[in-house]
Amino acid sequence: MTFQTKTKLLTTAALALALSVGALSADTIRFWTTEEQPERLAKQQDMAAQFEAATGTAVEVIPVSESDMGTRATAAFAAGDLPDVIYHPLQYALPWAEAGILDTEAASEVVEELGESTFAPGPLAMAALEGGVASVPVDGWTQMIVYRADKFAEAGLEPPTSFANVIAALDALHNPPEMYGFVAATKVDENFMSQVLEHVFLANGVSPVDADGATELDLAATTEVLEFYKAIAEASPPGELFWQQSRELYFAGQAAMIIWSPFILDELAGLRDSAPPTITDDPTSSELASKTGIVTNFSGPSNPDGAAWGDVRYFGITNDADTDLAMEFVKFSMDDGYAQTLSIAPEGKFPVRRGTADAPAKFSEAWAKLPVGVDRKAPLGELYDQAMIDEVVGGLDVAKRWGVTEGQLGLASKMINSQVINRVVRQYIDGEIDAAAAVAAMNEQLAEIE
Repeated sequence: MTFQTKTKLLTTAALALALSVGALSADTIRFWTTEEQPERLAKQQDMAAQFEAATGTAVEVIPVSESDMGTRATAAFAAGDLPDVIYHPLQYALPWAEAGILDTEAASEVVEELGESTFAPGPLAMAALEGGVASVPVDGWTQMIVYRADKFAEAGLEPPTSFANVIAALDALHNPPEMYGFVAATKVDENFMSQVLEHVFLANGVSPVDADGATELDLAATTEVLEFYKAIAEASPPGELFWQQSRELYFAGQAAMIIWSPFILDELAGLRDSAPPTITDDPTSSELASKTGIVTNFSGPSNPDGAAWGDVRYFGITNDADTDLAMEFVKFSMDDGYAQTLSIAPEGKFPVRRGTADAPAKFSEAWAKLPVGVDRKAPLGELYDQAMIDEVVGGLDVAKRWGVTEGQLGLASKMINSQVINRVVRQYIDGEIDAAAAVAAMNEQLAEIE
């Protein structure tokens, strides 16, 4: 082998090594997301491409099923192979912070740099740690009382913002079978009933957990909840009721009030063929939407400030992350790319960051212009008036869940999943036990859950 040949080979090897090192050190981060449906995944990949064009950092978007998220994160943490950023539900924020999976200092710094005052306080409070947050709030939604605003106006009724206002509306509007005052969730083995009941308990300031774990339900306040729930159940049709009947009856014009998620908003306006309003002969009509009002925050007599039941999602920056790049990606997703983030499913992704310091309503206004719907598309801002849009977004200010602020979300979730509360409440509304016995039964059975 000649000297020139050796030199050429060495030069080629050195060049290959340099290229491989360059490839390894290229700016690429990994992003886990639970939004794995093809259309939603495509929108996230578009945002990743926008971020790469703006910064030079590539983002590998990796779909992970929500049901697998916990086990995958734990395994990746043990292997030192966590992604840089994880889009995750509320229930993982504090436990992952405690386990060391999340870089809470990085998340707190992102919130501080974006401006804490630009975020809705509810989602920040849900992820709050001493000195900051576990993860950065991204989007959320609040459960709603959906009601016939036209019928309320005709009867001179106040919106259903409290137990008392709901009861007053039942008295005025319940006229079965033409119009039921409410369609309450009564099917005990449906998660829908669990969700609705948690909302009603929160509204009256009642929780089964405190900072030390399980706590006894207050007799007086819980009795108020039970009496309220019995009233709305008695103004409902007979049978085992859950989300399906409540939507069908409201869409048919036979219900004055229901409790539902915001995913009903596009359906109400005739944008989804699989769930059309039947109040008119035209399944594409937005007439029912024009007659509808919503309430996100409502109160009971023992809790005048009330509460909204909220579901919030977060960006977690992990302790295995390339921290600076991960922070830049999260900041981009919550700022220049935030409209793209929300556009994944605007009817269920309310903006938790309303705007910037210079333009406080920038993102709320952009969100209202994003198209919703399946078979037809239209922006929520064209379907509903501004007061209703403000109510939708404003619910996140006071969004709550059992066990979050107490650091007992895991225990509270087990209590909810046990369906103890559903079963006992059903016994009460069916007249099998009185309120005192119902409270005692819930206290006894919930105390056994660990």
